[in-house]
Amino acid sequence: MSIFSKLFHFSAVSVFPSRCPYCDKVIDDSDYACKICPRNFPGFCYSRYTAGGFLCAAPFPYSGVYAKAVKALKFHNRGDYARPLAAQLVRAVSEIHGDVRFDYVTCVPMHRKDKRNRGYNQAELLARECAALMRLTYLDTLEKFKRNQPQHKTGGRDREKNVYGVYRLIDEDIIKDKNVLIIDDIITTGNTLGECARILSNGKCAEIRCAVVCSADRNKFIAPGQGSDSACRKGPAQAQKQ
Repeated sequence: MSIFSKLFHFSAVSVFPSRCPYCDKVIDDSDYACKICPRNFPGFCYSRYTAGGFLCAAPFPYSGVYAKAVKALKFHNRGDYARPLAAQLVRAVSEIHGDVRFDYVTCVPMHRKDKRNRGYNQAELLARECAALMRLTYLDTLEKFKRNQPQHKTGGRDREKNVYGVYRLIDEDIIKDKNVLIIDDIITTGNTLGECARILSNGKCAEIRCAVVCSADRNKFIAPGQGSDSACRKGPAQAQKQ
């Protein structure tokens, strides 16, 4: 980092200090949370399946301070929360998907008009941070070429129809025979991630897994010690090495 970059970074941190996404306390720029909040993290990571049967990992349930952090990232311009939340996402990926060596990290895309209106895609911010922590390549693999009703405004049974056919592959040749990790902020019914995974599967990926910050449906969790789930540590995120 050049001296000018260091000065700019110091100024930015001084004006906009890093904050814990769970309680909003000021934290050191190198930390992912305050000293207190991690003590209350769930004792295990959550895993469940998307529509279509693709395994998804999550460090948190969609409730309490975790839901509040995701909403702040998604709706209230708290893009600075992406990095600390991604650290916990990587922790869940390590525990639930530790059997897979990923080639690319990608995300659930937004339609260009919706992204322009919001200013960013929160799933992309998370995915890019995850890729950096895991020392992997981030890749835009999908394009959302049709606008649809937001999933949170759509009834349960209509959600599958709402996302069907709105995504397409950007370049099939790049993802063929590759292991791809899809990142999003939350999973509720699993239809959005399932549709993205289905399109990637049509592109002949070797393995497709998913990860989110929060999982909303406790009834669909796989209990620790069963299936592909396992106990989840509360320590710092462990980056996956290439």
